Amino acid sequence: MADALKDKIADVFDEPACGTNVSKSEQQRKKGCAKPLTPGAAAGGCAFDGAKIVLQPIVDVAHLVHAPLACEGNGWDNRGAASSGSERYRTGFTTDMSELDIVMGHGERKLFRAIREVIEAEAPPAVFVYATCVPALIGDDIDAVCRAATEKFGTPCIPVNAPGFVGSKNLGNKLAGEAMLDHVIGTLEPETLTPYDINIVGDYNLSGELWQVKPLLDKLGIRILGSLAADARYKQVAYMHRAKVTMMVCSKALINVARKLEQRHGVPWFEGSFYGISDTSASLREMCRILVEQGADAQLLDRCEALIAEEEAAIWARLEGFRARVEGRRVLLYTGGHKSWSVVAALQELGMEVIGTSVRKATEEDKTRVTEIMGDDKHMFDNMAPKDMYRLLKDAGADVLMSGGRSQFVALKARMPWVDVNQEKHEPYAGYMGMVDLLRAIDRAVNNPMWEELRAPAPWETPLTETRTLPPLSGECPVTGIAGTGRAVSLVPPLPPSGAALAAPVEVAGFTSSATDFEDC
Repeated sequence: MADALKDKIADVFDEPACGTNVSKSEQQRKKGCAKPLTPGAAAGGCAFDGAKIVLQPIVDVAHLVHAPLACEGNGWDNRGAASSGSERYRTGFTTDMSELDIVMGHGERKLFRAIREVIEAEAPPAVFVYATCVPALIGDDIDAVCRAATEKFGTPCIPVNAPGFVGSKNLGNKLAGEAMLDHVIGTLEPETLTPYDINIVGDYNLSGELWQVKPLLDKLGIRILGSLAADARYKQVAYMHRAKVTMMVCSKALINVARKLEQRHGVPWFEGSFYGISDTSASLREMCRILVEQGADAQLLDRCEALIAEEEAAIWARLEGFRARVEGRRVLLYTGGHKSWSVVAALQELGMEVIGTSVRKATEEDKTRVTEIMGDDKHMFDNMAPKDMYRLLKDAGADVLMSGGRSQFVALKARMPWVDVNQEKHEPYAGYMGMVDLLRAIDRAVNNPMWEELRAPAPWETPLTETRTLPPLSGECPVTGIAGTGRAVSLVPPLPPSGAALAAPVEVAGFTSSATDFEDC
């Protein structure tokens, strides 16, 4: 690992804005938030994966992965981030390093040629170049290649040094943020500025969730000047130093970006969530409060309260028709990050009971919020094996599992509905309108009549307790050609026990019936 990358990782691990990090001893702080991964042991996501998650939603940039083909195959379109404009971010660019490139040391030249081809073909505003395990291990200097390419072609080429083996997905998030701080933020100046300019950090516009919040900001006259990522453009990242406030959405994954924007450019920040009615209202209030402190018109606070009152009244009126259908239902929530507490609050607002929530990828602050919302920490857990999840679903009498796609089969095995709340979901749940979508999804799942039928005993599991008469056979058997008797057949309980000896073959007009079906022969 290069010395510059080691220094950068050490700097990221020593994060003064993280309360958990500050409370550690100096020796513990050097270890960071997670143990570094070894090549081939990147279960749960590697640093490269985390960097790609953060930066890929910057939609007009060409994302070039310097690696063998498999790395881009893993990192391409890893979240359903939606774009209102360019679709370039959905095109996978890679140098596709071969064994010959690695052995002969052709990696840097191949990368330079790839950058030239991407610029000539796409003319992007910038090219993000991602280092992965292989080029990092053989010593390819992507920083030098990016500098040379920038000078040669006049297009910013941004090195993102986050090879998978250096650590976890969370570390990759932070390294991606460092790349933006070092090479992008502050490199361009916006044409106009207003007292209502904000940054959004850590929202990925999954299934268009940001678009359910942006109309609220438009009504207040608030402009999203900078964004990382959330349907972002390269210029928006470069403009982030001129905003008046930064809202950090996704837990503490990019806390280094928010803290350094405040330290270097005087942009204050706060952490908020757009999941749930009360959290959405609280985030709008805090955003407006800080904007007024930064020089916005004080009437913004009155407009904010009026908007919140109007939106909350409208959304509760829409939810009333659904609420009776889900109220009292028991939910097991298996997700992570800020959703570990923000979705809990949203479900409780709907009158549902959360029997447990996971705190995977959650910070200590997230866990504290879960404890405050749920009253204790008895129902928090980190990771859960499928068999343990199955047992909890059955023992706690859960009505629905809300999780990511990998857990859906546990719910199906438990004969229980499942609702997707992770990044693979196809419905937006953010903002006030998102609560309607979330409630509709839960109602559609738990009140589906198929679950009652699925859980009921199968017909052959129900003992025969009354006489049943089968209708007489008509026509003739298509196999034997023997005509039906024309007589009804009565089944009188009890039937012979399972495994009892079968009756002897019966002679019928010269044909001997068999004890086994002809398909079994």
